[in-house]
Amino acid sequence: MRKLILIAFGGLLAQLIDGSLGMAYGVTSTTVLLAGGLTPAVASASVHLAEVGTNLASGISHWRLKNVDWWLVLRLGLPGAIGSFLGATVLSKLSTEAAAPAMAAILVVLGLFILGRFTLRPPKVATVRRSPHGAKFLAPLGVIGGFVDATGGGGWGPVSTTALMSAGRTAPRTVIGSVDTSEFLVSVAASIGFLFGLGTAGVNFGYALALLAGGLVAAPIAAWLVTRIPAQLMGTLVGGIIVLTNTGNLLKAVGVQSSANLPVQLGIGVVWAAAIAVVIARRRRGGATPEPVEVKEEATAGVLAD
Repeated sequence: MRKLILIAFGGLLAQLIDGSLGMAYGVTSTTVLLAGGLTPAVASASVHLAEVGTNLASGISHWRLKNVDWWLVLRLGLPGAIGSFLGATVLSKLSTEAAAPAMAAILVVLGLFILGRFTLRPPKVATVRRSPHGAKFLAPLGVIGGFVDATGGGGWGPVSTTALMSAGRTAPRTVIGSVDTSEFLVSVAASIGFLFGLGTAGVNFGYALALLAGGLVAAPIAAWLVTRIPAQLMGTLVGGIIVLTNTGNLLKAVGVQSSANLPVQLGIGVVWAAAIAVVIARRRRGGATPEPVEVKEEATAGVLAD
């Protein structure tokens, strides 16, 4: 029972982060379940099953707060569902020995990406509430994001949200709300893929329900926080946690002794602390929030037809 309560709390924190930042629910929750002793495939399957419910709740909350562009949801989410189904099938076929270091490596890379992206080069802020991107950009982005999400236990947000935010052509609240809502399609497809590959025995339903319970509590709060929380600071904090935790898992999976892990993790901790200091200093200088990039709505009409 104690473990279930801790997992539920982890799900709550993960959803607060994901719903307000547009990423990191999967990688955070998968990290928690791996620490709880689940295999990579079972951890990813359980997280994606929980995400079906949390994504639905999050999507409804974002929709009610007018954070969703449904055209973006469909053009991104449908290709993402295809990629996640393929990714779930691939992960289901890997042995535990092969999957453990592979997943840890993917999570470390995603964590580094989040950490570096929000620390060194904060995304531009646009004001357009409807995405100007067409299918030529969104379809491959969705397939890649969905595949990485299923095989890494997370990654839909780091790939999709970061790509759209980096483009600087859509309001952040619309990007985050739409990516969170489209993830419902990705989670459903991944869950189906895992059920085909692993069967019902491949999902820890108790852990999935605990994550879901925590996520449902956090979803409406996170949707409201999306316009309040400093995204750069949250991204730096989340990225550091993911890198620090999964570096240890990766080193352990490849046979590195625990005594050798400590100096590496201490070094990561120092870099992480420095990154947090950089973000805080930038905010104090008044540079935490870039100037909005105005893009005329009329200019986006033609691009939507791409």
